[in-house]
This record gives sequence, C-alpha cells and structure tokens, in this order.
Amino acid sequence: MKLTKEKIKEFGARKGLDLVGVANIERFKDAPINMHPASIFPEAKSVIVVGKRILRGGWRGIEEGTYWPSYTYFDYHGLLNSFFISKPLYELACLIEDHGWEAVPYYSGVPEAQPVMEPLREGGISPNVNLSIRIAGVAAGIGEIGWSKVFLTKKFGPRQRLHAIITDMPIEPDPLMEPNTICKRCMECVKGCVGAIPHIKEGKKIKIKIEDKTYEWADVDMGKCTLSYHGGDPRVSPFIHKDLPGWEFDVTKQEMSEEAAYKFAWTLSTGKWRKTEEFPSGYIIEGHAMIQKWGCGEREGSSYGVGGSRGCMRSCFNYLEKKGMVEQTFKGGEFIKRDRWLLPAKVDPK
Repeated sequence: MKLTKEKIKEFGARKGLDLVGVANIERFKDAPINMHPASIFPEAKSVIVVGKRILRGGWRGIEEGTYWPSYTYFDYHGLLNSFFISKPLYELACLIEDHGWEAVPYYSGVPEAQPVMEPLREGGISPNVNLSIRIAGVAAGIGEIGWSKVFLTKKFGPRQRLHAIITDMPIEPDPLMEPNTICKRCMECVKGCVGAIPHIKEGKKIKIKIEDKTYEWADVDMGKCTLSYHGGDPRVSPFIHKDLPGWEFDVTKQEMSEEAAYKFAWTLSTGKWRKTEEFPSGYIIEGHAMIQKWGCGEREGSSYGVGGSRGCMRSCFNYLEKKGMVEQTFKGGEFIKRDRWLLPAKVDPK
C-alpha cells in the first residue's frame, strides 16, 4: 500500500497529534546552515511538523496565583519531554520507515543557545544543528509567528508545542498561511507582558521570506523574556522571596543574553543537590519537588516556567478567543475572568 500525505495525517490524528503539516525542503533554502534540515539529513526531501495542544486549563492556577505545577508538567516541560508528543512522533516515524523511507525524529532545540564548535569532518557543518521549529511550522503551513515571536494556529492560537520529522520521502507540501492571518497586531501581548515585549526598540523586527510570502515579527529581547519566564522576576515569581527575603531585581533594566538569563534563572530554580551543595532558593514551587537522578546525586526539581507566558500566550489567546479568531471555544467564556495579579518588584521581607 502506498504511503500518502493523507495517510500520514490520518495516522498522526489517530495517535493523538493535533497538528500535522508538511514542508518541502526547498522552503528552507534561505535558512542558515546551522538551522537547515539538510544539515541534519542531506538527502531530506520533506519536513513533517507535528503539534500537540497546550491545555488552556494548564494555566488556570498561575492565572489565579494559586497553583503552578500543571503548566510545568503538562503544558511546558512535561509536554515537550514526555510521551505526549514523543510517542506519536516516534510511531509516525516508524510508519514512514516501514514504507522504506528514512525518518529523522527531531526534538525542538534552541539554535541560539548552542555553543560554537568546529566541524567534525573537513569542509563539513559544525555539530549541534537545530531548526527553528516555529519557522518550520510556518514552512509546513500549520500557522504563523505572531508579533511576540510565539507560534499561532487557527485552531488553538498560541496553545501548542511543535516537533518534527525530517525524511527523504518526497511529499507534496501544504499551502502556506497568508501573513497576518491570525496576528492582527492587536498588541495584547505587549500589554500583558512584564519583561520583554514592551521594551522592543522601535522598528526592530525579524523578517523572513518563504516562497512569495514575507513574515515578520518583533525582535523580542530574549534575555528579559527568559529572566521573567524562568522565575527571576519577583513580580511574577512569588516563591523566590521565601529563601531570598527582600529580593529586588528589575528585569526591564537587565541586558543579558538568552543563554546567560537561562543559566541565572536555572540556578535560582534548581533546588537542592542532595550530595553536593544547595543553591539559594530551595524550591521555587514550594511543596512540589520532583526527584530526579542527576549525575552522582539527586536533584529536587521545580518549575521550568514560573512566569507562565503572561502576555505572549495568556493575553493572546484570551483576546483571540474573545474575538472569535480561533477555532477551539470554551463554554465558560473568557479565560481572564478576574483582575490580574502582579507583585511589586521588591517585597518587604517583614
């Protein structure tokens, strides 16, 4: 039986994938070499991008200021790293290989954070190639990138995580989405964000062209974004004050790379290393430690997304749903139902 794009999509849907789109390799012709699918698989003909929804309810506790683990373990880190996406992705790759085509399962990385290394083969490409998974999603016709740099689809707005398969199977690509189909520059993301998006310099944009379509979005300060998202901002990270009383840190005044910001925030959220040392903050999420084996010791882990995407996701999908611009609707009405909480930058230790 011949494997077709329709059968691939049907199989993905049966296995629980909410989104499946296809790009041909030609759509990546302008991608940097360290972000090009052919740098991973030179014989690649197609890139299949798949997605799984982020549960709206996973943010409920953060929005109310009462409960954080749902977002971390089901919608962010857990959704990316557990079987939610990886199992159906693996099974879809098996289906392709059962029909004689090679399938490279791709885990979403961060191209900007990869160290510079020398090529392992003379004249070759250096290691740690990573696609821009959001641009791959655009190339596969699944959606577009909004002003806040977050990937948007007609079905869920900003509520999805993406992975991909790179294959030598030639597959007819899906139509590209027209630019600004979903994102109308309403700037609700700017109003809701506390760290990065409001501080974009005037006219600072990122622009790409795929075939005859041009897509652009704000050149977000990813250092400020990472500091807020991963728990360094005391306005959206209430747990930090328990172990660091009087913590005062204005994220909007920091000039830090994404990598440096991540390392800084990670130090604050790592928790105890039982057989080595203790980092300052103990648990960022009190009473919800997760024991993980790590090297020669055990780590008591905590949240990976304390900030909970206040503007770029929560404000965004609240607006898109309210305006009827996404397909999935909810009987309970708007997501943001009450005045939003925001702590002062400095909390009195008394």
